[in-house]
Amino acid sequence: MNAATFLAGIRVLDLSIWRPGPYATSLLVALGADVLKVEPPGGDPMRHYTGLFDVINAGKRSVELDLKDDAGRERAGELAAAADVIVEGFRPGVLARFGLDYESVRTGNPGVVYCSISGYGQSDPRAPLPGHDVNYQAWAGALAPEGGAAHVSPLPIADLASGQTGAFGICAALLGRATTGEGTYLDVSMTDVLSTWTGPSGGSGGSGGSGGSGTSDHEAPAQAVPGYGLFTTAEGRQIALGVVNEEHFWQRLCAALGLDELADLTFAERSARGDELQLAVRVAVIVHERDALVATLTAAGVPASPVLDRREMLDAAPYPGFPIRLPMPVRTGAVPLLDQHRGEGFA
Repeated sequence: MNAATFLAGIRVLDLSIWRPGPYATSLLVALGADVLKVEPPGGDPMRHYTGLFDVINAGKRSVELDLKDDAGRERAGELAAAADVIVEGFRPGVLARFGLDYESVRTGNPGVVYCSISGYGQSDPRAPLPGHDVNYQAWAGALAPEGGAAHVSPLPIADLASGQTGAFGICAALLGRATTGEGTYLDVSMTDVLSTWTGPSGGSGGSGGSGGSGTSDHEAPAQAVPGYGLFTTAEGRQIALGVVNEEHFWQRLCAALGLDELADLTFAERSARGDELQLAVRVAVIVHERDALVATLTAAGVPASPVLDRREMLDAAPYPGFPIRLPMPVRTGAVPLLDQHRGEGFA
């Protein structure tokens, strides 16, 4: 089956701006959905960031409507009545004032799948609070999951994670509707999404570790996991090493870095000497240049990778454009001009 036809015939009304909702609907576009983007007067503020806007809005159509205006609300209501899916990112309660909330829309469109993406969810006590990505990361414990110094990700992970979660929920709801004929309401909280990533417990090892130290409510300060984390190379760049409890990975890392006297330590022994051994790895790494060392380590079967910036990432491999590898290409299209599709509804 052609991936660009997975959602063929599905009509999506995108009432959202900025990134979370538009990212969700961009994933639906790629799978064949017909997405009509409703923009406020002057357009989605993301249009000021042309590159970002283009990536998450290509293939959509655009109409400019003022929901504070009677004619704008009426037209939005007509589009909502014909939509299979509605995605919105307003603060909780705003669309109810315009008669475009789920309860209002489902009266005339009971099969609609309605997805709201907000910072804290519709009924959370924090729902009225303003916020952006860093605020949701902070509430979710994502900036410092093991305690200690907090670090802000250069990627807007709350925006992107909630958008992808919203798209997943929409697809699941559409599948359910195909069986029952019933629509549903999806309340996606950016904070909740990240909270499920942070989880109720972590620890210093596994993929949740950072190679640093920290504390949780029930643990003593954690030792570093030797061979796990980011390490600086001779020219000031970094590599990522992913050795955790695997004896064979540790042995290969030690052989490649000339740390033969440490190679036979068990995981328990390594854990007990975590900070000491992590320092030994750092000292061994910093005398090598990044790319040459990564080539040596990967050839030896060590989980190692260069820490790339965006330009290097694009140079290293073709840009995927869609987060799932599918046997057939996904749908693409031009970036809409503001209000380019005025007067159009759903086909």
